[in-house]
Formats: sequence, C-alpha cells, structure tokens
Amino acid sequence: MSLKVLLSLLALAGLVGGVIGYVFRLLLSLGRKGSIEVEVKQLLLDAREEAKNITSQAEEETKQKIAVVEAELREKEEKTSRAEDRVFKREEALDRKQLELDKEISAVKAKIEEIRSIKERADTLLSERSNELARVAGLTKEEARERLYAEMKREADEDLMVRLAKLERDGMDRLERRAKEILTTAIHRLGNSVASDTMATAVTIPNDELKGKIIGKEGRNIKALERATGVEIIIDDTPGSILLSSFDPIRRAIARVSLENLIVDGRIQPAKIEETVEKAKSEINKIIKEKAEAAAFEAGVLNLDPRLLMILGRLHFRTSYGQSVLQHSVEMAHIAGMIAEEVGANPSIARAGALLHDIGKALDHEVQGTHVEIGRRILQKFGVSEEVVKAMQAHHEEYPYETVESVIVQVADAISGGRPGARRDSVEQYLKRLADIEEIAMSFPGVEKCYAISAGREVRVFVKPDEMSDFAARELARNIALRIENELKYPGEIKVAVIRETRAIEFAR
Repeated sequence: MSLKVLLSLLALAGLVGGVIGYVFRLLLSLGRKGSIEVEVKQLLLDAREEAKNITSQAEEETKQKIAVVEAELREKEEKTSRAEDRVFKREEALDRKQLELDKEISAVKAKIEEIRSIKERADTLLSERSNELARVAGLTKEEARERLYAEMKREADEDLMVRLAKLERDGMDRLERRAKEILTTAIHRLGNSVASDTMATAVTIPNDELKGKIIGKEGRNIKALERATGVEIIIDDTPGSILLSSFDPIRRAIARVSLENLIVDGRIQPAKIEETVEKAKSEINKIIKEKAEAAAFEAGVLNLDPRLLMILGRLHFRTSYGQSVLQHSVEMAHIAGMIAEEVGANPSIARAGALLHDIGKALDHEVQGTHVEIGRRILQKFGVSEEVVKAMQAHHEEYPYETVESVIVQVADAISGGRPGARRDSVEQYLKRLADIEEIAMSFPGVEKCYAISAGREVRVFVKPDEMSDFAARELARNIALRIENELKYPGEIKVAVIRETRAIEFAR
C-alpha cells in the first residue's frame, strides 16, 4: 500500500515538475521575445534617424549645388551680356569707320578725276609747246625732243664731272696730308720690336695620371680649386693639357699659377689648394704692380696714384686680338708723344691719355658700361687732370674731340692697332670678317661678283656694265665703304674698288 502511494506521489511530483518547467520555459520565452522586440524597435528608430540625417544632408548638398550652378549661370549671363555689348560697340565703330572710308574713297576719286583733268591739260599744253618749238626751229617733234634731251644730259654730265674732279682733288689733298703725317710718325717709330702677347688658358702637365689626382676623390680637389679661383677647369681627353675657362683674365692667371705650383709640389688636396691659391694671388698682385710701374716709367707718365697703377697693371693679362692691352698702351704713349711734339701739342698729356685710354678694360667684366665710360669714372675718382680725361675719352668717338691731344690719342690708337703684326685674328674670325665684307658688297643691286683680298684690307667689286654707269659705280663704291664703316669693326682701313668693264665687239665681213 505504501509503494503505490509512493509511486503516486512520484508521479504527481513529476507532473507538477513538468508543469512548473513548462511554465518557466513559457515565461523565459516571453521575456526573450520582449527584449527582441525592444531591440527591433530601437533599430527601427535608429534607421529612421539615420535616414532623416541622410535626407537632410542630401537636401543641404542639393541646395549648395543649386546655388553654385545658379551663380555660374548668372556669371555666364553677365559675360554674355558684356560680350554682346562689346560686339554691338564694335559694330557701331565699324559702321562709323565704313562711313568715313566711303567719304575718303569719294574724296580720293574726286582728287583722281581732278588730277586726270590737270594732266590732260598739261599734256595738251606740252604738246602745243613742243609743236610750236618744232615749228619755230624747223624740226619735227621727235627731233626737238631728242636734241633737248641730249643738251640736258650733256650739261648734267659736265656738271657731275666737274664736281667729281673737285671732290677727287680735295680728297687727294687730304689723303696726301694724312700720308705725310703717317710717314712722319713711321720714321720716328720705336726701334724695339713689339710682339703680341696672348694669355694662355692651357696648362701643360707631365703625364695624364695627374688628371685623376687633380680631380681627386669624388671630385673634391677640382671642386676646391674651382671654388677658390673662380675658374672652370676643363679636363678632357686632350693629352698632356688642362684647360682653364673664365671671362676674368686675372682669375685665369691665378688659376694657372696655382695649378702649376700644385703640380710641382705634388701634394694636391683641398687644404693645400687654398694655401697655394692665396700664394698665387700674392704673386699675381706683385706682377701687376711691377708691370704697371714699368709701363708708367717707360711711357714717361709719373706721379700716378698707386691704386690707379694696380688697375693699370691688370691690363698685362688682358689681350685684344692677340695684342697685349698694356703693351699696346705703352706703344701708344710713345707714338702720341712723338706726334704731339711734331704738331706742337702737349706731349705729357698726350702720353698720359694714351697710356690710360683702355684702363676701363681692366674692370669692364665687373662694372657695367663701356670701357671708355668706366675709364672716365676711374680717372676722375683718382684725381687725374681733366685734360688727360678729355684726351682719352674720344679715342672711340664716343665723346667729341675737345682738344688736340684727344685727336692725337685716337690717331695713335689706330696706328698701334692697325699696323702689320700688331694684332691677329683666329681663323674663324678672319674668315667671318672676309665673308661679312663680301656679303655687304653683294647686297647692292647691279653687283655681279666681289672678292675680299689682302687679308680683308681691300674688296674688289665687279658690276654689270649694262646696268650701271660710271657715275653709279663711283656712288656704289662710296655706299659700300659707308656700310662697312657702320656695320663692321676692323683695325686700319679697307679699300673698296668697283670695276666696270665695257666691251664693244663688231665683225667685218
């Protein structure tokens, strides 16, 4: 009995437990369902909020884009309006110009008609006069015209020949006087030889192995040398030679002396390079001072400012067409002094003006202006007398000849630079000068051929005889000479010879 009760109780307990478990699971599932609904509702709220934000941002961006587009449209409309205004104004201006042009055309047509009528009256009067002259002279109209033309031509030719003869006579007198002056100067020329001096830009080295040593590791030595001297050093495949390139001749001289000393010493390194360059500068300054003092003493120009002498000595390293400028200045001083003594001028002023005439070339690569203007400023700065300044400033005709000494300095410059052997050109410059002379001569009409001869001192021009008369040939020679003077630079003078040949050939049968 008790077992049944126990089993009944167990069954009842199991049933009650199942009911409780079911109720518990039902309550648990209901709780989870509530939380999921809450989450879903929250997600829906977030989505609606985000959609609202996106919509507002899109509306704002749309408004901004619409505003930009409207601004661009307004700007384009304004530009279009302005362009239309300009086109309208241009059309109005063109209309006005067209009206003015029509008026001018009408006026020109009226003038043409007036001129035509005047010409017709003139032709009628001329014909009547010719007929009357022919009737009075008993000649035909053609005979009278030919006789009148022949008479006018004869009178014109005689007048031209008289004028040409006078010009030739006066020109020969002037040339003779100039030749006497040149011969007098040539007789009293210097007895010593004056050789041209060219500043060398190539440094000879004992062997090509030194090139690598001069360049140094990663180019340190050559960079230090270029930085210290301010000169570009060119090391190429040329055996036994190194080139120095610079517009400043003093720098080239310092670089040359420094490089030669470094090669002799054998220790080529940045520290040694700086020390050697400083020593080379001292040596060059010493040479400049010695050369200037010697030049002033030889030229007979004393009591010059020491600073002025240092500038003058720099011309020892400056050349012009292969001629040393300092040596050229000393030679000019001698020539100017001789000419001044011959003509009764002041020899001391002439010598000083000639010695200092090119002093501006010592600084023309550093100071702006022509070497004449630079030289004037240098001489005025160091208190040189005004007579010497006037004597030097006119040697290139940049300033007028104010004194006799200024003319003497210009003549001495032409003689010293133009004498044979004083200056030399490179082959390229020589050929270019000849080509320029021939090109100028060939540019004139009627020229058949031309040749520049005597190293460019003379040009012979052959003209077509059937296109040019003797008088025109003389005029052509003068025009060619004027063109050469105005367009070319050359020492001395160039002779222009125009040749016109006329041949008359007949056959007797």
